[in-house]
Amino acid sequence: MVIDEISKLITSEVFGIWFLIGAALVFLMQAGFAMVETGFTRAKNAGNIIMKNLMDFCIGTVVFVLLGFSLMMSEDYVLGIIGVPNLKILTNFGEFLKGGNAPSFVFNLVFCATAATIVSGSMAERTKFISYCIYSGVISLFVYPIEAGWVWNSNGWLAQLGFHDFAGSAAIHSVGGITALIGAIMVGPRLGKYIKNKARKIQKVNAIPGHAITLGALGCFILWFGWYGFNGAAAWDGTSLASIFVTTTIAPAVATCTTLIFTWIKNGKPDVSMCLNASLAGLVGITAGCDALDAVGASVVGIVSGILVVVVVEFLDLKLHIDDPVGAVAVHFANGVWGTVAVGLLANPAAPAGLRGLFYTGSFKLFGTQLLGITAILAWTAAMMTLTFFIIKKTVGLRVSPEEELKGLDSTEHGLPSAYADFSPAVQGLSYEYEEAVAVTGEVPAAEAIPVKKVPSFEEGVPKFTKVEIICKESRFEALKSAMMGIGITGMTVSHVLGCGAQKGKPEYYRGVQIEATLLPKVQVDIVVSKVPVRTVIETAKKVLYTGHIGDGKIFVYDIENVVKVRTGEEGYDALQDVE
Repeated sequence: MVIDEISKLITSEVFGIWFLIGAALVFLMQAGFAMVETGFTRAKNAGNIIMKNLMDFCIGTVVFVLLGFSLMMSEDYVLGIIGVPNLKILTNFGEFLKGGNAPSFVFNLVFCATAATIVSGSMAERTKFISYCIYSGVISLFVYPIEAGWVWNSNGWLAQLGFHDFAGSAAIHSVGGITALIGAIMVGPRLGKYIKNKARKIQKVNAIPGHAITLGALGCFILWFGWYGFNGAAAWDGTSLASIFVTTTIAPAVATCTTLIFTWIKNGKPDVSMCLNASLAGLVGITAGCDALDAVGASVVGIVSGILVVVVVEFLDLKLHIDDPVGAVAVHFANGVWGTVAVGLLANPAAPAGLRGLFYTGSFKLFGTQLLGITAILAWTAAMMTLTFFIIKKTVGLRVSPEEELKGLDSTEHGLPSAYADFSPAVQGLSYEYEEAVAVTGEVPAAEAIPVKKVPSFEEGVPKFTKVEIICKESRFEALKSAMMGIGITGMTVSHVLGCGAQKGKPEYYRGVQIEATLLPKVQVDIVVSKVPVRTVIETAKKVLYTGHIGDGKIFVYDIENVVKVRTGEEGYDALQDVE
């Protein structure tokens, strides 16, 4: 008996530590959300995205301490609907700790921040920062704590009915997802997303690709990693934890494979960003029933999630014309609802949770409870967040001006010339002076390595110089380069360019929206000649590049006034020659 008690105590301590580690993993998911949202939007708004994700957690912490945690987890729960604030964390911290509230506070706080962060992506690139901060405070202070208390406070009315949402498909993801939908509708689409005709009807949908799919992928992997804590932290025995890890792995993997096949068949090529969204959709879908479904159930959730995410993204964009840059509505709202309902359909009585799903038992009881719960949660959130966004819109305003949106929120909202400083086009505030620099004015200064020749200026008369600009296929560049060297060309400038002529690009798709692919990748070779006859250059290029098909390229010929070699100071004919 003593050994059993010691074993239980050790097990309790181990899983108590795991609970806090899980909370830390959920906190890491903030980085994942930041990367996904940054990568799927444009570079001029990257700093703004990062700032919003940072403030979601920081503002959420402040308001959760003040009121949110008490509303959610208070022992004094009124009618199973709302907790009575006791502010014990501020007034009697010792008693707060002795009551075992600290782990619960940390864990529910990171969950709360997750619900708030989901909305950032759907309203990205056009929302005022102050307005977003207000929204973030409201959802963390009042909206999320109340509905989450219904689900996870043992005295909550949904918990009493047997509603099952193990890790938050309904309480977190559906709440963030429907708020994302409301926010995207009320803030309106980004400039240039939908083109209207004179009758003010939308006649064209433009794809606006994100600036860094690699960041989006990194965020997806971080989120998947953190999700093992998100789903598994509340597991209090090894059997259920192992089961949760299995289902949390199967569902997103199956969802991603499903989306890969679906978009490949539909668009002719697998869609990268959609597959990343599918991984997250599968994770959202399995979150409610990760402890209640078996491998088959997790696979079914994944298949549906993989199709659902594509259908909803395209339906919102192409049919309803709701601009959601990162797919937050499809991932979190649609799949949060699906995951909640799936528990009522697919819960296996043999799984650790022991729930009776419709497809296994024929009983509608759990299915009906799940429908009631998700409907109540969505209704509460929709009502409160619609009111919140309406008040914000009528007071401080919800959207930045068109000028600010075009310039980018990094600059207008935060004073950042660019989130990627080394690539910023604005460098007027920087100084690159160094003591050894020599300013070249008037006569060319003496150079240590190369004697400088005094040559006639072009005003005194120089031979004729001609620039030949050759645009060709990338595959023919090496042959062209070798041919030019063979006729005595000593130098050339090569650029990768995009262009179009008679050859048009075939259509490509980004998140289900056709991209105007009329510009094709080409190579541009610039050559300035004097000694080598221009006609020789042209005929050689034609011979090397000709295939007889559209897209062989074009050659342009320009007159050049003069040529100056910076290293030696030589001008004109001498500047084009090889070093003796």
